[in-house]
Order: sequence, then structure tokens, then C-alpha cells
Amino acid sequence: MTLHPDEIPADEALVRSLLAAQRPEWADLPLTRAGAGTDNNMFRLGDELLVRLPRTPGTGQAVRKEQEWLPRLAPFLPRTIPAPVHAGAPTGAFPFAWSVYRWIDGAEPGPDTVRDWAAFGADLAAFVRQLHGTDLMGATRAADLSWYRGGSLRACDEWVERCFVDCRPLVGGELDVDALAELWRAALALPEPAGPHVWLHGDLKPTNLLVREGRLHAVIDFGALSVGLPDAEHSTIWDLPPLARQAYRDALDLDEPTWERARAWAIAVGLSGISYYWQSFPAFVAECRARLRAILADS
Repeated sequence: MTLHPDEIPADEALVRSLLAAQRPEWADLPLTRAGAGTDNNMFRLGDELLVRLPRTPGTGQAVRKEQEWLPRLAPFLPRTIPAPVHAGAPTGAFPFAWSVYRWIDGAEPGPDTVRDWAAFGADLAAFVRQLHGTDLMGATRAADLSWYRGGSLRACDEWVERCFVDCRPLVGGELDVDALAELWRAALALPEPAGPHVWLHGDLKPTNLLVREGRLHAVIDFGALSVGLPDAEHSTIWDLPPLARQAYRDALDLDEPTWERARAWAIAVGLSGISYYWQSFPAFVAECRARLRAILADS
């Protein structure tokens, strides 16, 4: 399944050829597909490793960033994060950098895996607080550590309005798009956040969180790691049940303007996901629709 015009498809044969050329000691280990997101294809390698191949040149640039910063951030964070063990070089068959990480056991959060949603929300808030409070270690909002979700809502207004236009005929029958537009525009009228730049994971949706024994165990996929303003970091909390959402907000003591800006970011990302992936990635579109339904229910 390809999602982007400039994507390089990846299968087990490609992964084995990369390993044979660059890490032959791993080339004969069992290899199974371990999932695919909007930016990467993943393969489990043996019992202890994960191969992650970017889909496009843009996401390929995240490999260097993760290799550099994840080992430096890990000691400061209260949950497990990916540990890179190999930085794969581009080849003629696969012209992007790629990575191998330690495998992390865990399950996606859901009704069958989370015991206490309020505790889960508080655990996620503790991770976010620690990440945002970690020293930048000389990093700045520049180059591959600058991403739109750490910037201004107002800078996104033009493309978000296009997404509203795209989504009305697609989901207008099930979602109150006008109400979402009102929430978006109200957030644009708020003062810009004034706090300092912080480390941002960038995409704390449930598929990037792992549960073990009913509690948050690990946070994965730091391809969107960046430096910037924190409001958009909170947007994915609408992907979790209300008990988790309220516990998260209470634990971080988020004020109303911050909450409204975070909600606007959730609307923007949800709309863009529906618009861009409507034909190519129905499962991700379903996630975006569920997020927007949760926002409307809250409002």
C-alpha cells in the first residue's frame, strides 16, 4: 500500500537486501511486517529488533534526527522510548536513510489493554511534562527540528480552510463541519502562546503509545521530534476517552486558551488527514473522524 506520490515501496525482500549489504549478521533472522504508518513501514527482525523504513524523502530526513537525539533524551524521560542500534545508509534500491531499533513489547491503548483511563491520562501528562521540561541541549527551532505543529495556528489558516472545503462533501453528513469551523476560527482570535520553546514529540496519537500491564509503558515514533511551542502537543488527547483527556488536562493544569488552541490543532490535523488520505488510507481516516467526533461531543 503506497500513500504518497514520491513513496518508495518496501517489502521483506528489500529489507533483507539492505541487511545483507550492511548488517549481514542479521540478514537471516526471522522477518515479519510489524505495521505501517503514514510515514514509515516497520518490520520486526528476530525477537529483539525493529527495522523502520521511511516512505518518502521528507520522512527519511527524520532518521538522522532520531539517531542523534533519542539517546540523549532517553535518560530524562519517565517511559521507554526507541533506542537506535543501526543507522542504515541509502542504496540504489532504497535511496533514503533507514534505522534499526530495539524492539519494545507492548500493545496499543484501548478498552482491552488499559485498566484505568484516568491513570493513563495522568501517565501521559507526566511524560509530556518531563519531555517539555528537558533542557534543549543546544537544539533550536531550525532545519529538521522545525515543524509546523510547534508554530502558529494563524500560519496554517489558509490550508486548513482548504481542508474544510474538501471535507464538507466527504463527512458533512456525519460531522457538524460548521461547528468545527467556528471552534477553529475562535482559536485563531486568541492571543498567541507566549511561553518558551520546548522539546516536542509531535504526534502522541494512540498508535505511538504502548501499554504494558494496563499502564503506559513506552512512547514511540519520534519522526516528528521538534522544538517549538507546546500547544499542538496536546491535540492528540482527543483520540483518548474523556476520562483520560480530563486527567491529562488536570495533571498539566492547562488553562482555557491553551486548551482551545490545542483543540484547534486537533481539528486541523483531523481535517487534513481526511482530505489527504480519503482514498488511500481508510483506517487513518477513521481515526481522524473519531477525533473530530470527540471534539464535537466535548463542545
